[in-house]
Amino acid sequence: MAASVDAVLDALGDRTRRSILDRLSAGPVAVGVLADQLPVSRPAVSQHLRVLKDAELVIESVAGTRRLYRIDKSGLRVVREYFDRFWETTLDNFAILAEAEARDDTRERGTRPRRGKKG
Repeated sequence: MAASVDAVLDALGDRTRRSILDRLSAGPVAVGVLADQLPVSRPAVSQHLRVLKDAELVIESVAGTRRLYRIDKSGLRVVREYFDRFWETTLDNFAILAEAEARDDTRERGTRPRRGKKG
């Protein structure tokens, strides 16, 4: 099941969950270690991890008696694709405005736009 953009953005909207992801960017981390590094209780860390897991931002694995968490790229891919749409639209709009500005400049100078050399 693919992560939904809404679930990912909702999960990332919380500062503690973003802090957890920052810590996981260095590699897998156990719940207890995360709880020691954050100003929240171990049960709270577990709840945050559950939200991140549901949003497909983290993957849980078992190593002996410890549960390790690491970043799940599929959730990050969903949010990146979401924001890339806005970036592409912005770049397209910039190109349109730049071309219109160039046409206006050439009209004001009474010159023709330059074309590439023919070879």
